[in-house]
Amino acid sequence: MSKVQESIDVDVPVTTAYNQWTQFEDFPQFMDGVEEITQIDDRHNHWRTKVAGATREFDTEIVDQVPDDHVTWRTTSGDVKQTGTVSFQPIDATHTRVMLAMDFQPEGITEKAADMTGMLDRQVKGDLKRFKHFIEERGFETGGYRGHL
Repeated sequence: MSKVQESIDVDVPVTTAYNQWTQFEDFPQFMDGVEEITQIDDRHNHWRTKVAGATREFDTEIVDQVPDDHVTWRTTSGDVKQTGTVSFQPIDATHTRVMLAMDFQPEGITEKAADMTGMLDRQVKGDLKRFKHFIEERGFETGGYRGHL
């Protein structure tokens, strides 16, 4: 397993950052390579990604979720194996640190090479920068899930 850890500070309150992150179907607007996410229910999502010309589909399950604090997930099907947590830490009333930690199993020679060269780290860092731009430019979330799982 490989690990990615990245963080970014966003200029919105913790509730705004957290609420936006729970809008999984909006991820393609700021995550490179994510073509579509279909939210099946409060805990399950179906993902379609395309990275380096390879399309993959897989399912994820939210295994722990606390509003304004964190969302933890794992894959449950498909050929993508990963677990992760995104955490939200208030810096002050209008700023939040978003921290993402993900463990994944690279498959095939292309993914293993991308992992060895730090390409996934750079992609996650870019996704967080695009999330920052997305939420700061809007100034408010597109929705939010406030349930505990």
